[in-house]
Amino acid sequence: MTATITEARPALAGRDAYRDELTRIAGEDPRVLCLEADLGGKNHPFQRAHPDRFFNLGIAEGAMVDMAAGLAVGGYRPFLSTFAPFAALRAAESLKLTLGYLNAGVTVVAPYAGVSGAWFGTTHHCLEDLAVLRSVPGVTIAAPYGEAEMRAVVRAAARSGKPYYIRTGRNAAYTSLPGQDGELPLVVWDSAGGEGEPCLVSVGEEGTRLALEARERAPGLAHAHLVYLDHDHLARAAAELAGRHSRFVVVEEHRREGGVAEALALLMPRCEVVGVNAGHDWPAEGGDHHEVMARLGFDLPAVLSAASRLRAP
Repeated sequence: MTATITEARPALAGRDAYRDELTRIAGEDPRVLCLEADLGGKNHPFQRAHPDRFFNLGIAEGAMVDMAAGLAVGGYRPFLSTFAPFAALRAAESLKLTLGYLNAGVTVVAPYAGVSGAWFGTTHHCLEDLAVLRSVPGVTIAAPYGEAEMRAVVRAAARSGKPYYIRTGRNAAYTSLPGQDGELPLVVWDSAGGEGEPCLVSVGEEGTRLALEARERAPGLAHAHLVYLDHDHLARAAAELAGRHSRFVVVEEHRREGGVAEALALLMPRCEVVGVNAGHDWPAEGGDHHEVMARLGFDLPAVLSAASRLRAP
């Protein structure tokens, strides 16, 4: 069942869209299970609708992944969720063995990615997850922007029965780009761009938000949005990107190392690829999400400056 998103209500944040869509899917597929690491609160929609298939494992993230592996081998479709740093880093060994070596059909949904946990501090930030998960063969990695994309990715994961890692933020809610209710394309072209203009490549919620804001300031820029970020998807997306442009600014809320900009630079050796990202610093002061990003140099001026440097003379 596909949820209809109308003007009658605001869009849901990514983690809320995930919970709602998984609850709907579980109503039709008894194999679907929901595991949480003390993150769901008292009114989790899946727990209310399917209490016999909801498991709160507490702050035991590695054990949760291990449990999901056994359930997947037993024929279930487990979805598990915890903070991105605790999924990708604390439970990294379990993820490597479960999603990689065993190729178990487990979907990991990781909110609080990047520095979306702003006030929680460095222990709850995660700017390294793409580097970790992209190094594990066989995992489909997605970073949807907006409710419709999140729902589409969750449906695809439930159908596939393959390993998935889905990255999202905390509470920010965005409206997906047009035409994102069905199967998602490799590259979502928001704008073809003007002659001689570079192409912005947006990744995830905040990367896409910044790219869209940059396009408002500089309408001639091209903009390609990527949802799937694992090697297999990026290799095919790179062929499409390089067939239309030769200069790219990749915008991603991640470290420079191991991110999508590095991957695309290797996949498109004849193109010029630069990244706007969170760099190498550690946030040392509190603030809201956008304030922390700005202190890391990941903001609209950085995107516009990178695009300006790449413009054809």
